[in-house]
Amino acid sequence: MSLKKNSKVSRTVILAAVSMIAVIGVWLFLTSVLRIIPPAFLPPPQNIVIDFLRILESPYVGHTLVGHTLVSLQIVLGGFFSALLIGIPLGILMGWFKRIEAVVDPLFQLLRPIPPLAWIPISLLWFGIGVQSKIFVIWLSAFVPCVINSYTGIRLTDPLLVKAALGLGVKRQQDLLREVAIPSALPIILGGVRIGLGSAWMTLVAAELLASDAGLGYMMQMARRALEPSVIILGMLVIGILGALMARGLRALENRVCPWVKEEEH
Repeated sequence: MSLKKNSKVSRTVILAAVSMIAVIGVWLFLTSVLRIIPPAFLPPPQNIVIDFLRILESPYVGHTLVGHTLVSLQIVLGGFFSALLIGIPLGILMGWFKRIEAVVDPLFQLLRPIPPLAWIPISLLWFGIGVQSKIFVIWLSAFVPCVINSYTGIRLTDPLLVKAALGLGVKRQQDLLREVAIPSALPIILGGVRIGLGSAWMTLVAAELLASDAGLGYMMQMARRALEPSVIILGMLVIGILGALMARGLRALENRVCPWVKEEEH
């Protein structure tokens, strides 16, 4: 079983590596060999590597690449973890207690369709042009999927599990929630966490347009003004890599916390 699993993992890694090499090869061939695509539209891969080494050592619009990345991570993680701390408990309580759902759900359904970017002007009025306004916009983007998935996971609790717990002597609603509903809903809740993380990264660039002086989104915006597409693509790649690594980390956490889900998939 272990050999079969290792073989499947190695095959997946090989296919992923081959696909990445193929994309870079086609990109290099079109931009550097045939030169069908002009550098102003899509710079060749070596230009991105050169800019990566340059910005890694020397500041670009005030900060090195590491400095811009750390600022963006502070904003993303601040908004993301705030969304987890508020959104998951709220969704669980809405799904389990009908009175809380009756009070909160109308307001949530009213605010839910509003895009996070539409909150940018009022976030500036509330929090000013500092980091708080950007974290607030990121929080909104991650908050909604955390609430929805937590609520859905609790509502989908198998009634047979509840009856079994009642038969074993678990009587209080709080105990049923803690010992039955939340463990049952955990895979769906963690799915909402992964969706929220993706939403946070997708909102980052727009959030950093709020009178920023650092961050990957700010770096990309300044590169656009300076007509440096290679720096823009570099910023996009850093965001993509960080987002993918964090998503893989959440997937690994889900496999550890909910191992039965992975077994059911096989």
